Amino acid sequence: MAHFHVLSGAGDKLDLPVIRTIHISDLFDALRLGATDFWERPSHYVMLVLIYPIIGIVLTVWMNGYHTWPLLYPLVGGFALIGPFAALGLYEISRRREEGLDASWSHAFAVLRSPAIGSIAALGVMLFVLFTLWLTAAQALYESLFGSSTPQTLTGLMAQVFSEPGGMTLMIVGTMLGALFALVTLCTTVIAFPLLLDRDVGAFVAVETSFRAVMHNPLPMLAWGVIVGAGLFVGSLPLFVGLAVVIPIFGHATWHLYRKVVAPASEIRGM
Repeated sequence: MAHFHVLSGAGDKLDLPVIRTIHISDLFDALRLGATDFWERPSHYVMLVLIYPIIGIVLTVWMNGYHTWPLLYPLVGGFALIGPFAALGLYEISRRREEGLDASWSHAFAVLRSPAIGSIAALGVMLFVLFTLWLTAAQALYESLFGSSTPQTLTGLMAQVFSEPGGMTLMIVGTMLGALFALVTLCTTVIAFPLLLDRDVGAFVAVETSFRAVMHNPLPMLAWGVIVGAGLFVGSLPLFVGLAVVIPIFGHATWHLYRKVVAPASEIRGM
């Protein structure tokens, strides 16, 4: 029976990957490589991530019917929080292309057979908890400024935000609050999931490595967070349909960013 492990990885001791120094130019190179992976077979990848625009449209209809429009912006921002987990299949496709293996869209589900699936699931739960806390905090902020009565239309929400006294406070404080949650996600998972797919080091080491990567390369990593956040926001504007292109490109690019940031295990053994 295989040994089930989550926090510590498969080995007898913690395997701490070596972090490399990267530059802003490496971010654009990762994006270029990610776009190349995407355009190799775009129809397959659009099919794979079509669920995200569908979910976005369903959420929009739900908010229109149940008058929960104040959660629209937090939900859009929430894609940045759950994105690292949602892109798991895309990391796998990029990994397979890198190794010269068949990389059709069906192989995205190979992550379910990964030896690190327990650690991956644990980090996924962590991101879901962060996402839930973000929505709860956003709702609490709105109610503290405008009360529990919510606008019945998107137009009503926009009028409330831009004309009532608490609107500016909501935008400023809400944006800062969202940035804080995004920063936590960046520091803990920026390269955690690709690392677990590549090397079964355990959830603890994956999170610790992501944190060290951000601390070692603060400017490039913060710039990466801004690029991803801005891209997800723009992709969400046309009824979330743009996410069908934005998410796979960022997903593939994250794998290539991981390769630039973390030294391969073979390179370390050769030292």
